[in-house]
Amino acid sequence: MWNDLTKEQKNERTRKRLRVKVDESNYFFYPETVQTDSFRIDEYQRVAVYARVSTDSSSQASSFELQQTYYEEFVQKHEKWELVKIYADKGISGTSLKHRDAFNEMMADAKAGKIDLIITKSVSRFARNAKDFLDAVRDLAEHYPPIGVFFESENIYSLRTDTSMPLTLYASMAEEESRAKSRSMETSLRMRLDHGLPLTPKLLGFEHNENGKLILNPETYRTPKLMFFMCLYGYSTQQIADKLTALGKKTYLGNAKWTANGVVDTLRNERYCGDVFTRKTFTRDVLTHKSIKNRGERPRSRYLDEHEAIVSRDDFVAVQMLLNNSKYRNKSILPELEVITDGVLKGFVIINPRWGSFTEQDYIRASSSAYDDETEKTTDEMIVETNDGDFDYTGFEIAQMDFITTRSSPTLSIENGAMTFSIECLRKIPKAMEMQLLVHPEKKELAVRPAPPDDRHSVRWAKRNGSAIVPRTISTAAFSSPLFSLLGWDEDHKYRLHGKLLKNDNEEAMLFSTMDASILIKKERLEAEMEEDCTPLETSGKRVAAVSENMAHAFGKNFYEEKSISDLIRQTAEEWKISLEGRLCSTGIQLNITPYEELKAFIQEELGDLFWEDSANG
Repeated sequence: MWNDLTKEQKNERTRKRLRVKVDESNYFFYPETVQTDSFRIDEYQRVAVYARVSTDSSSQASSFELQQTYYEEFVQKHEKWELVKIYADKGISGTSLKHRDAFNEMMADAKAGKIDLIITKSVSRFARNAKDFLDAVRDLAEHYPPIGVFFESENIYSLRTDTSMPLTLYASMAEEESRAKSRSMETSLRMRLDHGLPLTPKLLGFEHNENGKLILNPETYRTPKLMFFMCLYGYSTQQIADKLTALGKKTYLGNAKWTANGVVDTLRNERYCGDVFTRKTFTRDVLTHKSIKNRGERPRSRYLDEHEAIVSRDDFVAVQMLLNNSKYRNKSILPELEVITDGVLKGFVIINPRWGSFTEQDYIRASSSAYDDETEKTTDEMIVETNDGDFDYTGFEIAQMDFITTRSSPTLSIENGAMTFSIECLRKIPKAMEMQLLVHPEKKELAVRPAPPDDRHSVRWAKRNGSAIVPRTISTAAFSSPLFSLLGWDEDHKYRLHGKLLKNDNEEAMLFSTMDASILIKKERLEAEMEEDCTPLETSGKRVAAVSENMAHAFGKNFYEEKSISDLIRQTAEEWKISLEGRLCSTGIQLNITPYEELKAFIQEELGDLFWEDSANG
């Protein structure tokens, strides 16, 4: 048996087999009849040519024409070759197969059996993406019969067995060359920005002067101006698009059909107020060509009054605010925040649920405007007076049962995008359906109170379910981001606040402190960070409840602090004015927009009868 033989015996048997002579009378040898490792000059072949240039410049255009002429003659020199087609992509990058229609057509024809050989100038003309290049060459080689590609500059035929390494090397070099060109362009762009030479592409309403700067086009500048004025006047972007289409106005590309998105693109362009903001987007990868928003990954520059404006900067800013808030159904032009200037809610700012343009600093400035000086906002050290014989409760805390049970406690649940008041909150203020939301940025407190009739800041916190009144989820999409920023919250968490009723005669409100809010953290996020000896306070669906850091070593609030709040609740009506009308305060942006009558006159002049049609229908 073979396994019983020694190693030497096995080797000797192998040597004997190798010395056996072939019986030529019983042996036939068939040499290859089709050579596949070189393209066949003297045999009939259907030949395709691929040519590509990456830009539409005049120099590249001549190169493009020369490539086509040269390879037409190249194929004609071989009598048995038949030119199938010259597949040519003009002004297309080789770093991606996207938009390379001619290349993709050629590959499809090859796989359909219409092509035997492909000829191209170089590896870089075929593709500048190493993966795309190697995949295409392999797909062609695996086809039956195999299809070869001849790269003239490198003198390489893809079906040769020794071409795998050099083709991979040349493909990698072509890809790296594209990256190097991209880095060079990036450096050139930075040099322009550093030396005050922003790029100013062509734009509707403008043309370029001899120095390359934007100047007004007397024939078209009134179209974008009309768009801005109509937006300020109250037209929606879709209404503006419809009017421009009805007027026969043309887009910059010459299209007669306008869209709401096209109108927004114009209204968002700061060049119409004379400014230039560079590098809004950039391409991270030269291979994907995907443009992404620049959030600081690349340098940016803003040039004010770089060229003549079509609309004022204040008009432009007002339009941006309108666009920001249009999705929240807010049609106000000027941003307004109202602050309570007296009473227990002094310094609280009324939240407009449909305004998304306010920032964290806007709320802070609004709240600060209610105080004469900084000392008003500070809380003095608590002084407790006792009578002889009174028990001293210093050091005692009033236990917060809210953390043991929330069913009987009025609570407010807030997450990014929504807030919900518990049924207990509705029971505390049972007759109100419309409420005002308020926030105090310094105290980190939220409040809610019944809204006066027809109040534009009101939200519905309850809804009817048959005969019952139940909580209603309130959308906070417009103000969620600045609110979370104000309170120092993580937008990935959900927060539960415990409320207290403030009542004086017929006036009432609920106050929620965020300092001792419980936090509901997603389980999957917590499991990766939670220590082994940590026990969750409570679980709620897919979340785990936790207490804030300041409650980690306490069971409740200081006894005398709680008592001082009770004293505050018993203030007189004169001292406490929950229903005090808030006064308008500045958000730090003073806008002097075009007056109403001027807007109307310009729109009426441009729209003509279309304006009066709206008036008749309105």
